[in-house]
Amino acid sequence: MMRRYIEVPLQLLDIEGEGFHVMVEGSIHGKEAHFLIDTGASRSVFDPKTISTFIDDLTFEKKEGMTAGVGSSDLESATFRIDAFSLGDLEITDYEAVALDLENIHEMYAKLGLPQIDGIIGGDLLTRYKAVINYKLKKMRLSFSKPRLSKTA
Repeated sequence: MMRRYIEVPLQLLDIEGEGFHVMVEGSIHGKEAHFLIDTGASRSVFDPKTISTFIDDLTFEKKEGMTAGVGSSDLESATFRIDAFSLGDLEITDYEAVALDLENIHEMYAKLGLPQIDGIIGGDLLTRYKAVINYKLKKMRLSFSKPRLSKTA
């Protein structure tokens, strides 16, 4: 298989002089979406209330045990399917996503006047697509395999 990549523009969000968060644009089911890039998160997560504005007839499957993360621990989570979403021009289909209450993040961003987050992209996708973040150029490179075309006689 031939290796290919795309570059996705990044936006660096200044968190009141405390550092920066990295945001990338994409879509969920064809609707524009904004994703926070979190290299420390093991999985990509979506807020149940927010994702409901993108996907009709969502079915959540409760996940056994508790999840820790996003400024808290012992959070209940569930999984659900996203038929199609994108990070820049990279299309991701039939993705099993994690639903996690991100209300504390939404509140903090609103207080700081920052854009709403529609999902957090974590290590599962960053690893799968061999993400390379270039802060100087404000771009993220995502690599993927392109199937070879079979030769026909």
